[in-house]
Amino acid sequence: MIHHEGPPPFDCFEALAARGVPHAVFTRLGGHSQGPFASLNVGHTVGDDPACVEANHAAIYAALGLGADRVVSGRQVHGCRVVRARAEDGGRVVGVADALFTTEKGLALLQRYADCVPILLAGPGVVGIAHAGWRGTLARVAAKAALAMAEAAHCRTDQIIACIGPSIGPCCFEIGPEVVSAVRQAFPQMDHLLRAGADGKAHFDLWEANAAQLRAVGVGEIEPAAICTRCRRDLYFSHRGDGGRTGRFAALIVAGG
Repeated sequence: MIHHEGPPPFDCFEALAARGVPHAVFTRLGGHSQGPFASLNVGHTVGDDPACVEANHAAIYAALGLGADRVVSGRQVHGCRVVRARAEDGGRVVGVADALFTTEKGLALLQRYADCVPILLAGPGVVGIAHAGWRGTLARVAAKAALAMAEAAHCRTDQIIACIGPSIGPCCFEIGPEVVSAVRQAFPQMDHLLRAGADGKAHFDLWEANAAQLRAVGVGEIEPAAICTRCRRDLYFSHRGDGGRTGRFAALIVAGG
């Protein structure tokens, strides 16, 4: 990833930067929030001071030269609903959406994370973003987003690139027997996604599970950040690492410059 000092600091993917796609994955640093939300929390529903959250939003928009009226977000529920953002959605929350995409030049898509997987997507005339926890991963939210983008932009899925952002890694993501069973059902013959642990538990590789589903629908170029948010709590919010009381960091992608 390519690091920018900001303020506030953020990182970019080489694959997207090479194609001139404006985007950013922000850290937890450089904001206004205090306590467990320190400091660049963009989550409105985690218990932080709303004034601090708004100031943090203003800071990330300024870093990318965006107005708030150009930013679209959705209510993330660990599902697989994919929503197409249109020009009139600028400045709005479009309802339940764990994946967003747009063909509207200049429109920015924003999602929030604290261990779940950010997936940024770009193809000819279209960009998208997905939020994939284990439920969204098993429901193939990333693949559904890529297919919806290809249909809307009249392009092939092999023309779409995908970037997998900082999120909880296979080193730290332990799941119980019921989730292990669901993973095996969703990804048969892919036991390499699981590393056995004690008492029927296992470590699940969310990064590779999302990459595999994207490859399965034809996405050819995938860039992983390979950064574990629980390991790097100094840089990112981590729901598991911070005991469930923490902020959310932002990822954004902008259509057409």
